[in-house]
Amino acid sequence: MDQVPIKHAPILLALGGDKSRRRYRTKVPLSALSAITIVLAFQLLILPYYVYQKSPSALRLSQYHLEHLDAGLRKCAEYNTPPIQYPVPASTRINPRWNPKTGQNETIILRNVTLFDGDTILKGAYDVEFADGVFKSVSAAGTFPITSGIKTWNLDGKFITPGLIDLHSHHLAMSWPMLAATDDTNEVSDDFGSLTPFVRSIDAMKAYDVATTIIASGGVTSSLILPGSANIMGGEGFLVKNLLRSGPTGEEVVEEILLEHGVPKEERRRYMKMACGENPRRVYKHTRMGNAWIFRKHMERASSVREKQDAWCLSAAAVKESGDVAAIAELVQSPQRDEATDSLELDSTIAMLRGKIGINVHCYEPEDFEDMLGHSKEFGFRIQAFHHALSAWQVPELIKESGENITIATFSEFGFSKKEGYESNLWAGKILSDHEVPVAYKSDHVTEETNAKYLLFQAATAHAFHLPADLALQSVTSVPARSLEIDHRVGFVKPGYDADLVVWDSHPLSMGATPLQVYIDGRATLDPKKVTESHAKAAVAKDPWTEHPKQRKIVSTAVKKELCGLGAAAGRIIVKGIKESYLDNSPVIESGSDSNNLTMVIQGGSITCFGDSCPSPSAADTVIELENGFVLPGLTSVSVSLGLLEIPSEQGTSDGKVSTQSSGSNAEEVVYAKYGVHLDGKNFNRARIGGVTRAISAPAAGGFAGGVSVGIKTKEQKILSLDDGIFQDEVALHFQIGQKSKGKKATDSISSIAAAISKFRQILTDNKDKHNLYGKAANGTIPVVAHVENEYDIAQLVRVKKDYPSLNLVIMGGSGAPLVADELAAAGIPVILTANRGAPQTWEKRNALVGPPLTKSAAAVLSDAGVTFGLAIAGEVDAHIHNLPIEAGWAAKYAGLGKREAVDLVSRNIERILSLDVREEKRDFVVWEGDPMEFGGTVVLSFDPEAGVVGTCWPEST
Repeated sequence: MDQVPIKHAPILLALGGDKSRRRYRTKVPLSALSAITIVLAFQLLILPYYVYQKSPSALRLSQYHLEHLDAGLRKCAEYNTPPIQYPVPASTRINPRWNPKTGQNETIILRNVTLFDGDTILKGAYDVEFADGVFKSVSAAGTFPITSGIKTWNLDGKFITPGLIDLHSHHLAMSWPMLAATDDTNEVSDDFGSLTPFVRSIDAMKAYDVATTIIASGGVTSSLILPGSANIMGGEGFLVKNLLRSGPTGEEVVEEILLEHGVPKEERRRYMKMACGENPRRVYKHTRMGNAWIFRKHMERASSVREKQDAWCLSAAAVKESGDVAAIAELVQSPQRDEATDSLELDSTIAMLRGKIGINVHCYEPEDFEDMLGHSKEFGFRIQAFHHALSAWQVPELIKESGENITIATFSEFGFSKKEGYESNLWAGKILSDHEVPVAYKSDHVTEETNAKYLLFQAATAHAFHLPADLALQSVTSVPARSLEIDHRVGFVKPGYDADLVVWDSHPLSMGATPLQVYIDGRATLDPKKVTESHAKAAVAKDPWTEHPKQRKIVSTAVKKELCGLGAAAGRIIVKGIKESYLDNSPVIESGSDSNNLTMVIQGGSITCFGDSCPSPSAADTVIELENGFVLPGLTSVSVSLGLLEIPSEQGTSDGKVSTQSSGSNAEEVVYAKYGVHLDGKNFNRARIGGVTRAISAPAAGGFAGGVSVGIKTKEQKILSLDDGIFQDEVALHFQIGQKSKGKKATDSISSIAAAISKFRQILTDNKDKHNLYGKAANGTIPVVAHVENEYDIAQLVRVKKDYPSLNLVIMGGSGAPLVADELAAAGIPVILTANRGAPQTWEKRNALVGPPLTKSAAAVLSDAGVTFGLAIAGEVDAHIHNLPIEAGWAAKYAGLGKREAVDLVSRNIERILSLDVREEKRDFVVWEGDPMEFGGTVVLSFDPEAGVVGTCWPEST
């Protein structure tokens, strides 16, 4: 320490304290003796006083050290303070997001509701009261007094649930429509490599993303916005409420959409996004071994720094207690101090080690779960949830025995897109829940097929595959709330919780359940006028107190073995208990029969009797007794994958794509799908359980030029010859118009949409009178399917049709088709719609109708305009193909179509649009247990009259 008394330096200098000033000293008129006497007196009496007193600079220096010591100790206290454990809230709790200007400013009571409160569906009717963004009371209906100044809504038994919680989304960070300039989900750069725990999704959020409002319209009130999955450690995620401009000024401020807005930043929850397996392996070209080493090396470094922090903190506490000024100065100035207290780069990782950050890991397969669990034990961090986790059903005990109560945040049906997802299992929710592993369903939102608006659809699908109803509803409410440790605020409709809730138009686990109102912090977010318009044709829901969505029928192995040995040589099959049939021209139908319990007799794959007076069964007959039997024509799917593509990310499982450099000029170079089709794969299994007996598969196009699609059968046989499996070699000629028609380089022959339209016109003109494939297209002998989304591009094709009236033109995709529906109807152009549950995902889809409760559905608009249309499921994979009849029922619900019309959307309409040669007497038909257009409908048998065989029998699929 510096103890020189600076302010008295002139005296010291005058007395010879500074040899450089001796000339000044010699001017003092004193004798030598006097001088010696004064010096001695100074040394003996005066100097000790100054030597042992701190100067002002010394005092300032000590204060500096003490302040830095205290700052370091505050850091130490922060390091060792665990996340706040909140108690069960009281009804008097204040919602920190609420403000008096834009918050809920009137008490609201929802009366006579059927309530799922976050734990269970309560018996009887209830009233729910909320004010200032908080639930105040939940009581039996009619017990709450009617008071003036309170807004009430009598719901007549309609269902309400807590606001849904999405455990994994990327909206706000990657806004709609997706553009390269606004994609901030993955920090992939050479500067950082595969470890970026220090980046934060909050720094990427755009508080104007229209997807937020669309998502909220599906009842999703809270979402965890995570960085992407390219990196081993991707960065920190943040929770939001899906209500834009929710602050007092109504501005687009990120802070104001945070779920923990109003909570001190040091008290907020923190979440780390990590990824294992294929994603970082693909992006950084490491093996799993290499990724594990990179991660462990990083964690070792973080552990070392943590140890230094702890050591410094112990030393700091000791010297603070001792008051040793020199020791304090030495500790504060030590080189280890900055590394120990100010390691911004490692802050998030060290917080993981201290249990201050919840770990959410993108992880699919058993070996990756096991590896990550091993890392967590090695370094002492806790995993909150495994995300995607499509193979978790294979190792539920491994996950359970970790002792960490890890949540599986997964998809109910999405899969097959890559090898990691190939073991996707529709029964996974039930399997995991049977082993008491918590299950949450999440969106992984940004694409149309992972649109977070339809989060509840996943829970409903899981329920159909036997996840109990309470657990299915918990999977999108209280389970994710508990996993995220925010179950003191959201996930429940109970006093003291944030007033986030959804009023549903039907049972939330039923087909097409859609919100009538969504409250966030007590604020109604839906425009009642738009809700009414979008629901204008929707059928009124059944009595909600008695409505219970069905689950799929399961039969014993013995029953299945007995029944499923049937084939072409089988005797008569008699099916009893048929309640509804949508077949035409059955060989024998009792005219005038008003029975709803009909019998069908099948022999040699064909119907020989259908009515209420068919002959009684003999001992040789096989009799099937149904509880709620339905008979439908076999459904027809249209895709670019079934039989041609199994795992999109693995080229070895694909037929491949038509070259992006192909201009399509030469008809002799057109690719035919019939030459590449393979008639097996997991997608076929899912097609069979969805009652899909026929599929149209087109070559995957890499640009403008597509190819010729093929018609294939999906019936179940171990060996299926091409002659037996292909029912039509050439179905339609396919082209792509729009952004996907452009080549990747400016030098490609088709480098613009305008060039694609020009080329299309040129092909028709040049081949009008020729006898080649393009000539057939020009004269209408073979349908031409244009895969197109944007309304302006569709309008261009309407003009093409006017100029080439013999052209049998079909629009497929059609996100923008409703916007030009009248023009399509006038031109007689049919549509194979893949966008009935569309979204403004891309720029060319930016005006797509998002459907109820915000807009009319695409199907409703096309139907009203008189456009002939059918339905198909979009995407590169057919993991959703089993839900084709559900999609038809959904479209029919909001378009005001009857069941027969719904069935036609995925059967006869497709056949007519594509001019398929399907004779009614040779049509495939399928017997169902339960309504196939509702969840729970189950295929019992399908028949192929043309081949005279049973096509499928109680088909199963994972």
